[in-house]
Amino acid sequence: MLNFLLKKLRKFIPTFIGVTVLSFLLIRLVPGDPVMLLLGERGADPAVYKEMKSQLGLDKSLFSQYFHFVSQAIKGDLGHSIISKRKVSDEFWDRFPATLELGIVALTLALLLGIPLGIIAALKRNTFADYFLMGGSLLGYSMPIFWWGLILILVFSVNLGWTPVAGRIGVMYEIDTITGFMLIDTWFSDEGVSAFMDALRHLILPAIAMGTIPLAVMARMTRSSMLEVLGADYIRTAKAKGLPIFNIVMVHALRNALIPIITVAGLMFGSIITGAILTETIFSWPGIGKWIVASINARDYPVIQGGILIIALMVISINMLVDLVYAWADPRMRNS
Repeated sequence: MLNFLLKKLRKFIPTFIGVTVLSFLLIRLVPGDPVMLLLGERGADPAVYKEMKSQLGLDKSLFSQYFHFVSQAIKGDLGHSIISKRKVSDEFWDRFPATLELGIVALTLALLLGIPLGIIAALKRNTFADYFLMGGSLLGYSMPIFWWGLILILVFSVNLGWTPVAGRIGVMYEIDTITGFMLIDTWFSDEGVSAFMDALRHLILPAIAMGTIPLAVMARMTRSSMLEVLGADYIRTAKAKGLPIFNIVMVHALRNALIPIITVAGLMFGSIITGAILTETIFSWPGIGKWIVASINARDYPVIQGGILIIALMVISINMLVDLVYAWADPRMRNS
């Protein structure tokens, strides 16, 4: 197990270097000068422009800027935002609970619906129900998030008026931030159940938009894994003994089919965090995705570099954790 962990850690170093290079260089390829955007009309004065560029460290060579960024990042210092002057790490953790709450709800939705639908499709193999469910999952996987999110807003917010269009909670509520998770903070607030229900209504559409693709993946993965397990000898033996079909499926088959499903669930959670950019932008959800988009528009280099680096490290860590859990559960994985 230790050798398996060391192999994973060796892969972490080149991945970290690649992430830092991409996060540093890509934003600098986007047209626009952060100093000019910051100064506005004052940027016409060459002396003011030169002084501001020197203060931000943008007058140095790209190599010097990159080396400074990496050396400070290793120490845990991601710099300060050009716009707000706050620490990038502080701004990130202020917004991260909103993204994490949305991601957890979206993944929970995907698991609660995807696994049962996959089981039904496996039990009804090559029937209309199987074709219908798998066709629906393919459609859900193929829909772009930005298009699907706008359709949801148009139908349920604009036409039916069932859900709010944007934000986490109505402006009439004043909620003290305790955990950063709006559902929890509203539940324990003085505003009562009405605030909780309002936060829940704000969360429904973004969670559906973000969870549709993971739901489709879960359904297809569950079907595939269940079909493999249902054809095993011990399942045929259980059927021959006359065990109820519910016990055979839920106790014997599903338990053994869960290992690849859990693996995919862990990997999908990482993709949900990275996919928050589109969803949060569409629904004006105040999380890290919307924050990074606003920083790109403002050419806020430290925020973009630091935000992407933290997200990438989180995704890498989740993938490593999934690999370790999988290797612990299946010895063939760590011996391969």
